[in-house]
Amino acid sequence: MKISPLPPLNSLVAFEAAARHLSFTLAADELHVTQGAISRQVRSLEAYLGKPLFERANRSVRLTASGLQYYQAIRGSLMGIAAATEETCSWKGMQQITVATSSAMASMWLLPKISAFQRAHEDIELRIVALEQVRDLRRVEFDIALYYCRQPPPSMQATTLFHEEVFPVCSPGYLERHGPLDSPEALSSCTLLSLEDADKDWMSWKQWFTAVGAEVRPPRRRLNINNYSMLVQAAMMDQGVALGWSQLVDDQLLRGLLVRPMETVLRTEARFCLLEPGESPSRQASVRAFRAWLLDTIPKEVGDLGLS
Repeated sequence: MKISPLPPLNSLVAFEAAARHLSFTLAADELHVTQGAISRQVRSLEAYLGKPLFERANRSVRLTASGLQYYQAIRGSLMGIAAATEETCSWKGMQQITVATSSAMASMWLLPKISAFQRAHEDIELRIVALEQVRDLRRVEFDIALYYCRQPPPSMQATTLFHEEVFPVCSPGYLERHGPLDSPEALSSCTLLSLEDADKDWMSWKQWFTAVGAEVRPPRRRLNINNYSMLVQAAMMDQGVALGWSQLVDDQLLRGLLVRPMETVLRTEARFCLLEPGESPSRQASVRAFRAWLLDTIPKEVGDLGLS
């Protein structure tokens, strides 16, 4: 059944504000319009109803008997609409989760898993924001952040996802042409794919060689790339040898797109973390559900993958 008659809704909002303040000027300030706009909306409503709602005198206005009766009737209805709108918007907000992470973590670790979460939680909407460095988090609002950290930010609740394990990786074709590459020293004749110093937390080849106790002369060739996802792509395209982080390159190793040419692996105290703003986990049900699901996806023990 059609709801009728209904006056122009904008005129109701303008009338309610003017009647509550008994001032067209204050109503205009509240609604961020001109006083003339309020006056026109009220006159439009009066014309629609066929009776005056205000008595105008010099610089003041007051409600007529009809105006007071109409104001009392519509105020409750408008407040009900506002409350229902707030509840609906709040419900939607409770169902949306904003996840901040680096482009490498998003594309290589999180996105391949997301479909499983969406199948299990069809009522929760995920919003993923790519920020390359942890310090950029202060620029956005987020529920959960996923980052590689040597030292997690002290202002955030940090939960370890997995510890850092770093090892050389290359394509099967590159290994076939340039192998065997069974020790760190053998890499001196290779093209080393290097992550430019966009984020000093990420380990460099020099740091890796030092940490594993290898004395390696400078490589014959080096290819510098400032994005880890692109660097791994270059390794899969036979461009050279890259440092691989476990969990991030596991899928490529399982699919045979990359191999580990040697058994040397560096394990450090750095970790990939789930970060939450504040000092305690969120109480929001949707965030708790995503957090629990994410932690359940982490293997209890990470085995060696793709060793040549």
